[in-house]
Amino acid sequence: MQVDYADVQRVWLEADDVPQIEHAWLFDHLMPIAGDPGGPIFEGWTLLSALAAQTRRLRLGLLVTSNRFRPPAVLAKIAATVDIVSGGRLDFGIGVGSRPSHPLARREYEANGIPFHDTADAVAGFAEACTVIRRLWTETEPFDFAGEHIRLTGAFCNPKPVQRPYPPILIGGRAKATLRVVAEHADIWNIPGGDIDDVVERSAMLDRYCGEIGRDPSSIVRSIHLPVSYERPEATRAAVDAAFAAGFGHIVLGLPSPFPVGVARWVAAEIIGG
Repeated sequence: MQVDYADVQRVWLEADDVPQIEHAWLFDHLMPIAGDPGGPIFEGWTLLSALAAQTRRLRLGLLVTSNRFRPPAVLAKIAATVDIVSGGRLDFGIGVGSRPSHPLARREYEANGIPFHDTADAVAGFAEACTVIRRLWTETEPFDFAGEHIRLTGAFCNPKPVQRPYPPILIGGRAKATLRVVAEHADIWNIPGGDIDDVVERSAMLDRYCGEIGRDPSSIVRSIHLPVSYERPEATRAAVDAAFAAGFGHIVLGLPSPFPVGVARWVAAEIIGG
């Protein structure tokens, strides 16, 4: 948001040539949630597909797709398409959707005619969506699904994603109800950075939820989003070090706009290799 296509394209193509940068992410909002509320913002999956076609190495995804925006079966088709366009580089990021307490996020639902259900309803629908999406990516025959929130008749996805059995599923969030869905469905769990003690506590909570369903907690990669400071790279490096020490090996660095010239190489030199 608050950037133009050429800005994003420049950073991604540069990052694709920097071996220390392993993955790149967009986000999923339909209107800006910071800065000028009438400023520019792109639809995430459309932009991701364009960048997937132009890059060759980076793993890529949305951090994270709002399950509220698109019917899950349609989303499964969109994601399979992007995985094919990218040659099997998609990490499928998904979450419940925007917090109702965030007014700038809430307005995009009303502006686009999308219903905004209460949190309990949204989480229950999210859990069903994860089940449906995985089935669409793996099942070889059409199937019906009759859930409380999702009903499908003759559901089928062809072509399948390149990756087998399906693209890694990254679920983002920190709420207890979301962490239960993470325990059941995620290959990667992402949490927004902040208070590292809270991050560690949420990670331990996820371990307990995995134990309750008989899943090995170590099978879920721990991921964290950390904001980058161009003026104080040492503070960003300290946050990265703290995250690694807490068991978070998958680091997503959020770059504030405007993006400086050569920002991807600056990140590699000052943050990753600093």
